[in-house]
Amino acid sequence: MPLNLDQVERLARLSRIEISAADSGETRDQLNGVFALIEQLQAADTRGILPMAHAVELAQRLREDIVTESDRREAYQAVAPEIENGLYLVPKVME
Repeated sequence: MPLNLDQVERLARLSRIEISAADSGETRDQLNGVFALIEQLQAADTRGILPMAHAVELAQRLREDIVTESDRREAYQAVAPEIENGLYLVPKVME
């Protein structure tokens, strides 16, 4: 179902997108191309094919949720401009 110029202008107005009269034709052609591609995809026979969550079968490797690095907070905070009670102090951005 190809779009006509009136439909493109209505879509632009509903989307709050300003499209000039000169660009309406090109936009119509691009949208019609997208719709043609969608029609091609919908024509594919997908009976018997199970939906997939990912294009490649992956197994999630899980590990224990434990700390694997040493506590380096003091080293990181030594170079911070300001800290107080172990927290970084930053400038106020909102009143």
